Amino acid sequence: MVERERELGQTVFSSASLLFMCLDVDFYAYTVFCYLVTVMGLVIPWSITLLVVDAYSVFIKCLPHQRRLIFMILLGDMVLSYLSLAAACSTAGVTDLLLDADGSYCPPKLCSRYQLSAAMAFLSWFLSSASCLFNFWILPSL
Repeated sequence: MVERERELGQTVFSSASLLFMCLDVDFYAYTVFCYLVTVMGLVIPWSITLLVVDAYSVFIKCLPHQRRLIFMILLGDMVLSYLSLAAACSTAGVTDLLLDADGSYCPPKLCSRYQLSAAMAFLSWFLSSASCLFNFWILPSL
């Protein structure tokens, strides 16, 4: 049950991050923002797939506790967790840099959207890393 909530939260936060970033048509002017959009575009289908597989296994009452499956999920979560952290940190750093440049590069309304997008990416990363740690903890018991 907790795993589904994490996957749902990860999907919601990733979608919110992508939405806040794509509300502005100028996000493609900076490579960092394009990187965040790309990573969140990868996280959303991954977490939706895990959510569907988990829900399907609960309805059938056949929990997939196979070592290879958990290992693949662990690797996917680990890679996407690192990518999400890198995207969130770089987006927050560039947004802070743009705000410190006397606002000439980024209007405050636009930068606040970038900050919200970075915050949602951090929340998505937190849930992704929690899922990765949980699967890492389960792996030796299989």
